[in-house]
Amino acid sequence: MASLPEIKGFLETSFTDWRGRVAAVVFLARCNFRCPYCHNHRIVTSPHEVPTWPWLEVKSRLSRLRGWVDGVCVTGGEPTLHPGLPALLERFRALGFRIKLDTNGSRPGVLASLLEAGLVDQVALDVKAPLEPVPYRRNAGSGSDPEIVAATLELLSPLSVPLELRTTVHPALLSREELCRLGKDLGRRFGGRPGQVRWILQRCRAEEVLDPGLRSAPLLSPEEFAVWEHAARAAFSEVDPMPVGALATARKPG
Repeated sequence: MASLPEIKGFLETSFTDWRGRVAAVVFLARCNFRCPYCHNHRIVTSPHEVPTWPWLEVKSRLSRLRGWVDGVCVTGGEPTLHPGLPALLERFRALGFRIKLDTNGSRPGVLASLLEAGLVDQVALDVKAPLEPVPYRRNAGSGSDPEIVAATLELLSPLSVPLELRTTVHPALLSREELCRLGKDLGRRFGGRPGQVRWILQRCRAEEVLDPGLRSAPLLSPEEFAVWEHAARAAFSEVDPMPVGALATARKPG
């Protein structure tokens, strides 16, 4: 039997990691991607330097939170790399918690087995870029394979499990046109599941990222990001995009 994954971070309560729920958050080490904007890179590149939370302490704290916390969000790193992940999720389930799993989509077989075993109640899938080799590897590193991520999307498409798709936007890594291509693809796959599938666009924060070069690269302003987001969601929904010149309007003070 595989040993439990080492827990490299534990947050007792979060109001933002699981929409509509109060969740505890568990961070697992290691990842097979190298996203330049990664904020958890210490547990990815140097997990031995990060203290491990003993399971008994995590269990004790979670037990005291029953009735207040709705579920546990398991994130990383990339949780599906760990052979002991099913055993860890079974322990959370035995404590009475619902489970949300964050993944980069690189292990569709593992995800399928977890869903089949009833160990995951919601999936959060990071979709870095259009499912094309150049933009995907620019955003997720040379070890990423967009074809495998596409297989994960195909796995999730017919299922009723609630799904959160997430894309981080940095203009040095992802163009507006690429973001809209991704939106069109995701809309084709999931546009018929309103309420069950959410696509979350995140404006990149450049402090403490894996690639130091991003810290000095120009970011989108909130107004510029709003225009990009509108265009991407228009592609997802196949509605008219924001007209040319809207950026200047968006920048005007209210």
